[in-house]
Amino acid sequence: MMKWIINGASGRMGQALQQLMGEGFRDTQAAALVDPRLPTDLDACSFSRLRDFTGEADGIIDFTNHSVTGELMDYAVSRHLPVVVATTGHTEEELAYIRECAREIPVFLSANMSLGIAFLAETARKAAEMFPDAEVEIVEAHHDKKLDVPSGTALMLAESVRGARPGAPFVVGRHMQGLRSREEIGIHSLRMGNVVGQHEVIIATGSQIITLKHEAQSRTLFAEGALSAACFLVGKKAGLYTMRDLVNGD
Repeated sequence: MMKWIINGASGRMGQALQQLMGEGFRDTQAAALVDPRLPTDLDACSFSRLRDFTGEADGIIDFTNHSVTGELMDYAVSRHLPVVVATTGHTEEELAYIRECAREIPVFLSANMSLGIAFLAETARKAAEMFPDAEVEIVEAHHDKKLDVPSGTALMLAESVRGARPGAPFVVGRHMQGLRSREEIGIHSLRMGNVVGQHEVIIATGSQIITLKHEAQSRTLFAEGALSAACFLVGKKAGLYTMRDLVNGD
């Protein structure tokens, strides 16, 4: 039985992780529940700060906010624990620090923990390779409380497409006389209601349109992906891992 620290335990994803662990998913259980909104209670294994937990654990799953990246990574490195970073919206400085820490511990970083999104990203990249002159637009929709725009997943998809088109610029939104260039990858964001997550990659050649779409119907799929990533990290050497590594079994 593997034990994982849930950082952000009171949030929607933290609660989804607790439910899956309670059901025995992937033979995992919570070593500690960490969240600023929780009181420190040793009997309930709950803590308001990461550094307050000093017990045994196989690693950390983080569903908090990118602003705590420094605290998260410092704790993980100090305890030599693998960490699954499942937050989005990181600054370049925060990403650089994650990469630096990955020299010392195994780190799994993904803007989206869905295996379906990982498949979509690979398929979009291959489609961009097959149709090198096609125009590519990405449309994403999320609930009205999501902060980052565009979503980290949309950027992940755009990066995947750019893997087949080195140097292609990202254009986020389109304003006034916003005539597109053929090389650009367009990204558009919708925020409405309780949408869990929709991502669509549209590839237009002029003679045909190919639409690739993924729709999340429950946040459980992200919790499942995060736990799969956590299990994947067990026994891995220090390094930065992504959904592509998990999908390819590297």
